[in-house]
Amino acid sequence: MAVRKFKPTTPGQRHKIIGAFDEITATVPEKSLVSGKRSTGGRNNTGKMTMRYRGGGHKRKFRFIDFKRCKDGVPATVKSIEYDPNRSARIALLYYADGEKSYIIAPNGLEVGAVLMSGENAAPELGNTLPLKSIPIGTVVHNIELRPGQGAALVRSAGNFAQIVSREESYCVVKLPSGEIRRILGTCRATIGTVGNSDHALESSGKAGRSRWFGRRPHNRGVVMNPVDHPMGGGEGRASGGHPRSRKGLYAKGLKTRAPKKQSTKYIIERRKK
Repeated sequence: MAVRKFKPTTPGQRHKIIGAFDEITATVPEKSLVSGKRSTGGRNNTGKMTMRYRGGGHKRKFRFIDFKRCKDGVPATVKSIEYDPNRSARIALLYYADGEKSYIIAPNGLEVGAVLMSGENAAPELGNTLPLKSIPIGTVVHNIELRPGQGAALVRSAGNFAQIVSREESYCVVKLPSGEIRRILGTCRATIGTVGNSDHALESSGKAGRSRWFGRRPHNRGVVMNPVDHPMGGGEGRASGGHPRSRKGLYAKGLKTRAPKKQSTKYIIERRKK
């Protein structure tokens, strides 16, 4: 994975940095695994705007991703690596030996023609999915389940990975990308390797128009509003807005938002780095 920079032939090209599509081998998605996706424009079911600065953007088709990987013992061949407009990572199309097809998140280094397996008896190799209890300590993983059979919930975006640190009875201790160290049940599944497209973090739109293609509308700051519109608004000249707050008056920085009696707190050994 690499990024492309452009000669500054126009103001929009000057700061534009986008991902190269070298690893992508197919331009049209598998028809049986896509469906239409309706854009909400930030409106809820009554038509009220509940999320500002959204709307427009290019049409997208939703790709159904197999986050469960529950076809144990059936080998699958990687047919293609594809672009997915709904996520930062690339996706891989699998052809199973029994004729079924599915999409998975493509790990870094996965190539067309590779044979993948899932299940307790699968080898701990790139792209294979195993229960955490069957993966060697120190292995880098992604697509981690929080409950057995639920499907991957953690470590799914481009360039991310977690590491298995140790085992405690029926639990595995996993270090997550945020720095949090937590216990996860050993029967939960994870996929070997790092999520691909690791240079995604280096990308830069270069112009406002490219953000509009993604469905992001112009975002104006609270400090430039009037007091009636935002707690940080008002003042003579370029007055600073005081303590950072949301539009509803809640502190935007430093305020703890995690529920103090949340059930999963008992599984966290070390909180994420601030």
